[in-house]
Amino acid sequence: MYETFTPDLALSLAKRLEIHYTPKHVSWLNIAEIELSALTVQCLHRRINSIEQLQREATAWEADRNQAQKSVHWHFTTEQARGKLKHLYPVI
Repeated sequence: MYETFTPDLALSLAKRLEIHYTPKHVSWLNIAEIELSALTVQCLHRRINSIEQLQREATAWEADRNQAQKSVHWHFTTEQARGKLKHLYPVI
């Protein structure tokens, strides 16, 4: 960042960054979208009257989901991806 911005601006931007580990072979964004979809369908499918009720219900849903140890089962293999998305996988 210091190569692109002035030192003051680079430091200001760096302080706003939060770096998260991303697994090498898993799309964490897809997993997050799946979980948010499940939360919406299973918990947020109706009107909720207050933020406190929302927090209670979301916390209860999260505890149930964690207790059940739900996981994602990928059906799209690397070979399928290379065939379907061949423009993204150049031949070396």
